This record gives sequence, structure tokens and C-alpha cells, in this order.
Amino acid sequence: MAKLYFRYGTMSSAKTLNLLAVAHNYRTQGKRVLILKPRLDDRFGSGKVVSRAGLSAEADVLLDEGSLLDEAPFDGLHCALVDEAQFLSVAVIEQLRRLTLSHNVPVICYGLRTDFRTQLFPGSRRLMELADTIEEVKVTCQYCNRKAIFNMRLVDGKATRQGPQVQLGGDESYAPTCHACFVKRVAIAD
Repeated sequence: MAKLYFRYGTMSSAKTLNLLAVAHNYRTQGKRVLILKPRLDDRFGSGKVVSRAGLSAEADVLLDEGSLLDEAPFDGLHCALVDEAQFLSVAVIEQLRRLTLSHNVPVICYGLRTDFRTQLFPGSRRLMELADTIEEVKVTCQYCNRKAIFNMRLVDGKATRQGPQVQLGGDESYAPTCHACFVKRVAIAD
């Protein structure tokens, strides 16, 4: 039976780079893989999946909050790879879970576990509840050498806890931090 995987990490932990490497490996073996991502992630243009290292690919399927997955593209598929899974709705996560059974296709989801307030995203929460395998993609804190576990939001280079849960951005807007550095910098900002 195929599995649902959740590979999570902070910003800058190479999640998308890992996804693109997995897609490359499947394709060089002549296997069919689909890349899916939320439509709202348009930082690099609609349908683009781009790593900070500069590698990119086109998404095969763009997902919205109310997307109903047409099962036809999953026939004969060897693997489904999902980027930015934290932005997916609970209903879409549940559909991805069902695909592992109905099509015996492994689904590997990559995303953030928590937001800049250290709270789970709804899509990530559902993945934590449903995934067969949960793996952390690790990176060090931007300010020290400890493991990063939080995504600190930056406005004009300063930490903040203000704003909406979903605010697209990259290195200019977020920093991966350990607990100690997160608390220190957010306390200064508050």
C-alpha cells in the first residue's frame, strides 16, 4: 500500500529543492510523477515551483481551497509530489490521503509545520494527523548554530507577530530560528 508522507521544515530548509530532486530521480528512471502546488503561491509566477538554489519546474496541477482532485491524472502515476502543502485545505489533504489507497500512489507533501506565531497551519495539522511518515527537513538557525524550528516573520528587518497567517515571502520576510533566538528577537519587537 502506498503511503502519505509529510516532510516539513522551516523556511530555507531546502524542502522545494528536495522535492525537485525526487521528481528528477523518478523521471530519469522513466517513471511518471506529478507536481502539485497551491495556486495562491504565485511568488515565482503562476505554476512555477522554484527552490532558493535556483532549480525550478512547472507544477502539473494547481490546487485551490475547494479543489476536487480529478483522479484521471493519477492513473498510472508512480508518485505525487506536493509543494507548500501547509497552504492546502483540510479537504484537499484528505483527498490526497485517499489517492494513496484508490491509486496505490505515494504522495509526498513538503511544507512548513508552523507559521510565524508558532501555530500549526490547518493543512500541516491535517498532515500530522494523517501521514504515514513524518520527516523533518533540518536547517540551522539564522542567528546561531542550533537547529531552526520556527519561522520568524521580518518587517524592515525586525521580528514581528503581527499580520495575517499567510503572507508570501522569502528571505526578506522570514528567517529560520531556534527557540532561544525566536524568543529573544520577538520579545525585543513586542
